[in-house]
Amino acid sequence: MHSSAVNTLDHNSLRIGISVLSNMDSDLAKVVEQLGHPPLWSREPGFGTLIHIILEQQVSLASAQSAFDKLNDAAGDELTPKTFLSFSDSNLKEFGFSRQKAKYGRELSAALANETLSLDTLHRMDDSNARDTLMDIKGIGPWTANIYLLMALLRPDVWPSGDLAVKKAIGDIKDLNETPGTEEADEIALQWKPWRAVATRILWHHYLNGS
Repeated sequence: MHSSAVNTLDHNSLRIGISVLSNMDSDLAKVVEQLGHPPLWSREPGFGTLIHIILEQQVSLASAQSAFDKLNDAAGDELTPKTFLSFSDSNLKEFGFSRQKAKYGRELSAALANETLSLDTLHRMDDSNARDTLMDIKGIGPWTANIYLLMALLRPDVWPSGDLAVKKAIGDIKDLNETPGTEEADEIALQWKPWRAVATRILWHHYLNGS
């Protein structure tokens, strides 16, 4: 099955992707053999998920989750761009937002509030256009856009270039002397097209299990 036949991953296409990758790459096959299939990790498309991913930029998942939980508690589970814009800088700081991430959150909220960005239209775009549309917003770089495409839109061939967990897992399963740089990891990942988002899940599975 080629990527053009699959626009979003589901449990069935995830299984197909894992099978294709396992036949293609013995190192990925070994991870699947040892740990079983990775979960179809996914997130609800929308504003909250994008804020959460912005919080995850270059920090631990635990501290990002803590800040996101505090934000949600304060918003009373009605987290909208308007609600976000109603919080002061000191509110956001108390939740755990750095000054920079508070600014990024405001940029995103404003773009959605004034309708210069519509997240609902992304699912109709190809990967490249969806990525570019997100990256028009200050604070959303390639990694953030790719994680959104991979997790919320469930695209099968998105590669989260620069993701540290992915790079560490590649270094480990490929028995490299050190963690590869972003460019080297991207190069290695080319062989996994058109299932790079499935390869990513296998690599995360390995990383999270400390194998």
